[in-house]
Amino acid sequence: MAAVAALSLSACGKGGTSGGGGDTHFVTGNNGIDTVPAGKRATAPDLSGRTIDGKTLDVADYKGKVVVVNVWGSWCGPCREEAQYFAKVSKEYQDKGVQFVGINTRDTSTTPAVNFEKEHGVAYPSLYDPTGKLMLRFKKGTLNPQIIPSTLVIDRHGKVAARALEALDDTGLLKMLKPVLAEK
Repeated sequence: MAAVAALSLSACGKGGTSGGGGDTHFVTGNNGIDTVPAGKRATAPDLSGRTIDGKTLDVADYKGKVVVVNVWGSWCGPCREEAQYFAKVSKEYQDKGVQFVGINTRDTSTTPAVNFEKEHGVAYPSLYDPTGKLMLRFKKGTLNPQIIPSTLVIDRHGKVAARALEALDDTGLLKMLKPVLAEK
């Protein structure tokens, strides 16, 4: 019993390697943001498909830009709280080499998702993923979206650099974004 408790607690520690089995190379900071050093990052999986407004989108088309991916649902209270900050930061950074993309999940139709984006001033595209298939494309043991909301920052080379598994305000979002944007 003590061994099980110790093992459970070690997975929740701060400042060390965290996540599933194996050497994942990511570190949980005390601000709830996981990061991976540039040379140890996993390539983001194929994130493509139909958007909530019926267009086609492939995140790979944004290679060369830093991409912020936010997994959200219109039914999610914390998603509603953070939406204003994502809308604000996406507008402030759209001309600075940053592209925001949403992944709308678990909404049974696109109508509530479209209304959510209008209500919160979200101008960037969102992939429609009602069953969570896009989330399942991330390899186990990598920085993957595990809850809703989740936010990922993908570097200019298409690799996942940072992840937050909580709702973010603009300060938290910029703590994730700015270090990756500063990389050359």
